[in-house]
Amino acid sequence: MIAVTHLLGAGHLTRAAALARAFAAAGHEAVLVSGGRPAPLVRLDGVRLVQLPPLRIEGIDFTRLIGPDGGPADGETLAARRALLLDTLAALAPDAVITELFPFGRRGLAKEFLALVEAARARPERPLILASVRDILVPPDRPAKVDEAHARVAALYDAVLVHGDPALVPLDASWPVDARIAGKLRYTGYVDEGGPHPAPARRDGILVAAGSSAAGLGLFRAAAGAARRRPDLGWRLLVGHGIPDDTLAALSADLPPGTVMRARADYRDLLAAASVSVSQCGYNTALDLLVTGTPAILVPFEAGRETEQRLRAERLAALGLARIVPEAALSPDTLLAAALDAVDGVPPSSPRPWGGGPGGPGLALDGCTRTVAIVEEMRRAQGGDGFMRLRAALDRAAAAGRAVPLWWRDDDAVAATPALDRLLSLAGGRPILIAAIPAGVDPSLGRRLAGEPGVSLAVHGLAHANHAPPGEKPAEFGPHRPLATLREDARTALALARGHLPGDRLLPVFVPPWNRIAPDLAEALPALGYAGLSAAGGGPVAGLARADAALDVIDWRGTRSLRDPEALLSALADHAEGGSDRPLGLLTHHLAHDGAVWAFLARLLPLLDHPAVEWRDPRDLFAPAVDGRARAPISVRAERARAG
Repeated sequence: MIAVTHLLGAGHLTRAAALARAFAAAGHEAVLVSGGRPAPLVRLDGVRLVQLPPLRIEGIDFTRLIGPDGGPADGETLAARRALLLDTLAALAPDAVITELFPFGRRGLAKEFLALVEAARARPERPLILASVRDILVPPDRPAKVDEAHARVAALYDAVLVHGDPALVPLDASWPVDARIAGKLRYTGYVDEGGPHPAPARRDGILVAAGSSAAGLGLFRAAAGAARRRPDLGWRLLVGHGIPDDTLAALSADLPPGTVMRARADYRDLLAAASVSVSQCGYNTALDLLVTGTPAILVPFEAGRETEQRLRAERLAALGLARIVPEAALSPDTLLAAALDAVDGVPPSSPRPWGGGPGGPGLALDGCTRTVAIVEEMRRAQGGDGFMRLRAALDRAAAAGRAVPLWWRDDDAVAATPALDRLLSLAGGRPILIAAIPAGVDPSLGRRLAGEPGVSLAVHGLAHANHAPPGEKPAEFGPHRPLATLREDARTALALARGHLPGDRLLPVFVPPWNRIAPDLAEALPALGYAGLSAAGGGPVAGLARADAALDVIDWRGTRSLRDPEALLSALADHAEGGSDRPLGLLTHHLAHDGAVWAFLARLLPLLDHPAVEWRDPRDLFAPAVDGRARAPISVRAERARAG
């Protein structure tokens, strides 16, 4: 999903549309959300366009937005734009959201861009959040605004796609790059709209173009004046669709037929055949010149505080590709003098540093394909492939009428804590078995869980103390102590749990710390009052209902953070594909979660509300031994639908 609002010319939309077409050509669904006026020459092959109520500006006043009715954009218009943006996000559920220019520009539309970005970040399957900027930016007038942009990039964005080549102009030539954004910059190369163009057999005439808006009107008037003085030079003025018809007619007065016409889709073909190009120096114009190698006269747009085109023009002039006529010095006479020099072959002040070939050696003009490759690679690194595989596996299970049973256990609870609050918020009513440590239970735990939907409690050992000899794997109830001692500790643990935990929540289910239990103790549990066991290894035990939680999200032996997310997602997808009736157990430890674990669960759990998933209530898993009553599996999505 690419969100762009062009307010003056159509360059921003043109570049965004080229990127969208590249994603579509690579097999991705691409949606372009445009907030500026429609531009007839922008191609949308394979791209779905969502048009917001369009905004524009008058002159160069970017602080005053004009709405669709020609008056100042009101709150109703801006609210409608935000609503349509968010509706598109919800309907598309994109893997990547790209905001064109924001947060480096379009500060007047910050509310709607931030609404989009924050809603995207809050999605269960969070997409990549990327900014898309051209090679040269116009820094704001106050350092505080730069700081604001950098803070937003640091806090909200995964990367900044810079559609340029540092060999021509690095971003820090125009924008004060600092440590907050430097590591997030990804140079894509230039987004070339027209593709390669063979050198023509001959060149003829002077081609004048100045974008689609009225910002180029001064250049057109000077060119029309120069053409009246020397019509024999073969002038052709391609006037943008943003200039009214009566202005077009005035420009055409006293000029040969065909001199002045509307802008055309075959501009690059015309440019390649021209002897001289006269233009401003926007992003797309520079690319056209680099590709065709047409000798150029550049009149960079410099009204207000605009510096982008001047800097780009100076770079091209320094490479011997163009000569510059400053906007302040523009007149029919100055333009004609520059045109005559160009026609006569008078070289610009600086020599071309390579052998005259269009584009120059090594300059990256494949920004479309490289942008797609960068985003795909970032998505893979984010775990997008695993989530997509899991979603597809669940879809196939649902289509086949096959249920995917899951259950959830969380260990080490002792008290009401912020981490427990966060766990319960994520659970959102999904059934969960919380294993509490009886010797460490604080009264706050029972109070916090009272009335909490979906929560059952189990006995998590006695004190979660390691009694294994040095060098062996930790265990509290392993085969390292006499059976009589193990039995007594297990009996004490159940008594403490019954004394300190809510009776309506507590299940007589034993969960040994570290999932390790001596086989002879397991066989003794029914005689001690236990009805269920959840551990690792070992087989069934007479008199016990058993359900183990094998899918632990924490890498205990390595980083002690999130396990390889692709491995976790692959295990879930394999379970969905396998068709087993045995529920796969998800294991968490809320007190040990870091940001990576919480973020993974926040993204995973909503996906597991899929219609194919049946969350098994622990009271169901252990029911045959606990109370003899089996409960129906829970489809979270169906339950929420019934609840309204």
